[in-house]
Amino acid sequence: MSQSPLLERFLKKVEDRSARLGVVGLGYVGLPLAVVAAEKGFPCLGLDVSPEVVDGIKAGRSHVQDLPQERLRPLVEEGSLQATLDFSRLGQCDAVSICVPTPLNKIKDPDLSYVVEAGRQISRHLKPGHLIVLESTTFPGTTREVLLEVLETSGKKAGEDFFLCYSPERVDPGNRIWNAGNTPKVMGGLSDDCLQAGLSLYQEIFDEMVPVSSPEAAELTKVYENTYRMINIALANELAQVCDRLQVDVWEVIEAAATKPFGFMKFTPGPGLGGHCVPVDPHYLSWKMRALSFKTRMIELASEINSEMTAFVVRKVADALNLESKPVRGSKILVVGAAYKPDVDDLRESPALEILRRLQEMGAQIAYHDPHIPEIETAAFGWPQPCTLRSREISQTALESYDAAVIVTHHSAIDYQLLLDHSGLVVDTRGVTRRMSGRARVVTLGGRESRKEGQR
Repeated sequence: MSQSPLLERFLKKVEDRSARLGVVGLGYVGLPLAVVAAEKGFPCLGLDVSPEVVDGIKAGRSHVQDLPQERLRPLVEEGSLQATLDFSRLGQCDAVSICVPTPLNKIKDPDLSYVVEAGRQISRHLKPGHLIVLESTTFPGTTREVLLEVLETSGKKAGEDFFLCYSPERVDPGNRIWNAGNTPKVMGGLSDDCLQAGLSLYQEIFDEMVPVSSPEAAELTKVYENTYRMINIALANELAQVCDRLQVDVWEVIEAAATKPFGFMKFTPGPGLGGHCVPVDPHYLSWKMRALSFKTRMIELASEINSEMTAFVVRKVADALNLESKPVRGSKILVVGAAYKPDVDDLRESPALEILRRLQEMGAQIAYHDPHIPEIETAAFGWPQPCTLRSREISQTALESYDAAVIVTHHSAIDYQLLLDHSGLVVDTRGVTRRMSGRARVVTLGGRESRKEGQR
């Protein structure tokens, strides 16, 4: 079958590296994509609504922790990567990747306003032969039912006048092995020509492409990946509560189970879910299926279990203080680690925020330590008693002044031995101190407590 003239022209531009890629949204997904594309020889134009983000990139500064300035600055200086607030420049591009947020609203319904607005901006400057790729995580059907309709207000038809694909982002902040370039990339196109156009460009940017039959298959792939993680984390969290009642060490059980060479994948408990994907993405699927009169029971139950973990942690803190004859009210409590995962500076959906809030409402004098997050403006997270929290340094004198320390996020830069040696009580939600000894009484999410050295 012969190729359409528009497809032939696009493939030629990819082949000679003259295809210009526009990236809408220069956050933790879009900026790394723009950098990888520019490094592979494609001129790249980044678009964002934030003057601070655009000005920073123009100055060669990276605001994404996993992207060092040493990679960004040369691309900006040589002009292969530009940043702008001017969406009329989309007309200069041959392909556009949409990397905007898709949050949930207060009732956990998807908010597609950023995707819709990106589509509107693109439709105003859509050219024949344009390739549009949506990367934002969303529910199955978004590309065809939402974005396509917006783009076709231009009067152009997908598959005939322009190409439309979905390729979900798979960014894992803080991962030192898998990054934007070497993580396999799933892609589904609205038609065969759409998929061919999308693959032709993306296979030159990413190490491995995984084509699927439709945008819906690609959309569901991403949601399923994170639903799988969410459900298995919920099982580990429920196991921690089982072990707490049976007085069995949950970490010992999980590590023993993980020695099985088949049929088991290790997931660990924690104080709750955080981040941009796992706590959010399954609700896209749940919302979509409610519209089709289907109840996603495992998603709902797993979400309930994971949501209860912050309250479980706070109860553990209160019970541990009671054994010291101290009420929560008036106690000085240090939360160790505020980011949602180790070695990142991301607070999105972090369980530490809920734990701090609950302790504050119970009358505790709260503080936190996080080497990656110097300050937290709690008003931004809807606290009823908003305040500004600043990261406290960990020292012998400081630790001895707290009634309890709660390990929420296990950053590699934190000195846990210092914590154990100079604290009276440590509540360890991550199991990082279980093979360490010290002065502190250690309470974990599930299992026996570790007593002070003099009581052992």
